[in-house]
Amino acid sequence: MKTALITGITGQDGSYLAEFLLDKGYDVHGTVRRSSVEKFERIAHIRDRVTLHQMDLLDQLSIITVLEDVAPREVYNLAAQSFVPTSWNQPLLTGEFTALGVTRMLEGIRTVNPDIRFYQASSSEMFGMVRHSPQNEETPFYPRSPYGVAKVYGHFITVNYRESYDLFAVSGILFNHESPRRGLEFVSRKVTDAVARIKLGRQKILHLGNLDAQRDWGYAGDYVDAMWRMLQQDEPEDFVIGTGIMHSVRDLVRLAFTHVGLVWEEFVFEDPTLFRPAEVEHLCADASKAREVLGWDPVVDFEELVKMMVDSDLALLGGKE
Repeated sequence: MKTALITGITGQDGSYLAEFLLDKGYDVHGTVRRSSVEKFERIAHIRDRVTLHQMDLLDQLSIITVLEDVAPREVYNLAAQSFVPTSWNQPLLTGEFTALGVTRMLEGIRTVNPDIRFYQASSSEMFGMVRHSPQNEETPFYPRSPYGVAKVYGHFITVNYRESYDLFAVSGILFNHESPRRGLEFVSRKVTDAVARIKLGRQKILHLGNLDAQRDWGYAGDYVDAMWRMLQQDEPEDFVIGTGIMHSVRDLVRLAFTHVGLVWEEFVFEDPTLFRPAEVEHLCADASKAREVLGWDPVVDFEELVKMMVDSDLALLGGKE
């Protein structure tokens, strides 16, 4: 039985990855930060099948202790301060978790067992003001937020440790991936939750930022498969993961409201105060390398994803699909 350690197991990606690895027969361990309020709702259905450990990406000793105790074959580093707007309000904390936290994980692996295979969650936000479209593994980075900058550091420190210490360390440059488990602060879930509330008469209007921003949106459940495939290769390589199809926030809004029989223009207002200080306008993945080398392709398309999220939020709020 293979053993895997997932940092950020209580998050969207961590919960889907835990399910995926359990189905493959892994002994799954996850890390959580010490908190006075435990939030395990995303893994409640598998809580008795995974082992949780207290660890903090700011604390090197806790990382080494967990790596020694668990002795994993694979480590998936999904923990981070991952909300882009928060990175402007807390740029230093974002750097500590999202950038230096990766170095601490790599140092821990190098110290405890250099044979551990390491996956780093990189982000399409690293491309920022894109140099060309679509973006692939060779596209230069131009991050437009403290979060994006921190992810670039995490990406390149992973490359550096791979090349300097011969670690099996890879980065998955994942484009936007959503699900019913997405946090309410993210625009996709903010929209689908609002649609459900408006449909049920519990909310009247929805304020959003830039409706013309375009993203390559996929389903988180598909993307964890790509993470796993990266760590099963003979040689460590980085991969771009995405659908290759762009949609605007306006498209997302239109589809979500139409799904429940509402006209979105009657409820949605663009609010300039919600625009980012430095906007990222267009992100679109060229995942041809992942298709060719990993044999990976997304299964759930954009329309299915949005409808899935709206239906889930209706159910959560007690409404009917």
